[in-house]
Amino acid sequence: MIQPDAGVRRCGIGLMLALALAACSQAGLAPPSRPDSPNDDVTGSISSSNLDSLGAVVARNPRDPQAYNMRGSVLGTAGRYREAIADFNTAISLDPRFAQAYANRGLVERETGRLDQAMADYNRAIAIDPGYAAAYVGRGMVHRQKRRLLAALSDFNKAIQIGPDNAEAFYDRGLLYQAQGQHQYAIDDFTTAIGLSQHNAAPFVARGLSYLAVNDLKSAASDLDDAVLLDPQNIAAWTSRGLAYERMRDKEKAAGSYAQALTIRHDYEPAVQGFARVGGQLGRSYQTFN
Repeated sequence: MIQPDAGVRRCGIGLMLALALAACSQAGLAPPSRPDSPNDDVTGSISSSNLDSLGAVVARNPRDPQAYNMRGSVLGTAGRYREAIADFNTAISLDPRFAQAYANRGLVERETGRLDQAMADYNRAIAIDPGYAAAYVGRGMVHRQKRRLLAALSDFNKAIQIGPDNAEAFYDRGLLYQAQGQHQYAIDDFTTAIGLSQHNAAPFVARGLSYLAVNDLKSAASDLDDAVLLDPQNIAAWTSRGLAYERMRDKEKAAGSYAQALTIRHDYEPAVQGFARVGGQLGRSYQTFN
């Protein structure tokens, strides 16, 4: 079992890891979606006009690696991975010591399941810039996907040491603790992530799941209320909220929450099962909030 690093743990308070939550196993809850990535380089508003503008920047500056990196970041965020990789390749060919381009390429490789290539790119980014926190977060996620939990913990700790305001690093470390059943440490990290990035639903969902696991139902329901208000299309948030209110014996809010999840995806099995358990009736309106 992994143990927290006392030197970086903050007292009083990242896509593929299944949450080992005994309290939620019966309902088959999915892991919360990832938060926005405040410390990641793949950011930006995506539209055809954005890409047209970035294309014009590249055309005017064909030898500028940053122009390709910026366009690749937007392409990657849009899911146009092959084009993104091509832009990062060009950026790196123009500047072989461009740490951000390696990390961004690593992120796309990780998203497409090319974990060994992603690891190599994150290693290269860190070798170039040992103080680059986002690269440690990305590499930690690869370690976690490969079940190298101690290595993942080390990378998340390092990212937090470099950037104590790195919300994603705390969130990812919290997921690591949560999957190991170390829910108080997870709650502490999710609390820090929420304090640093209050408009992300994912840490509220994650903390709510850990509160459910330790049977703190009131705190779980409060977090999941916040999560669905922040992200009304978050199916994991609505389904988890349904479970919280189901365990609190509030069938009205539970059924309403499961019903909301089913409006997002009508065949989502955890919500289908939860709705049936609380006697939900299709077509009926429910009072989901007081």
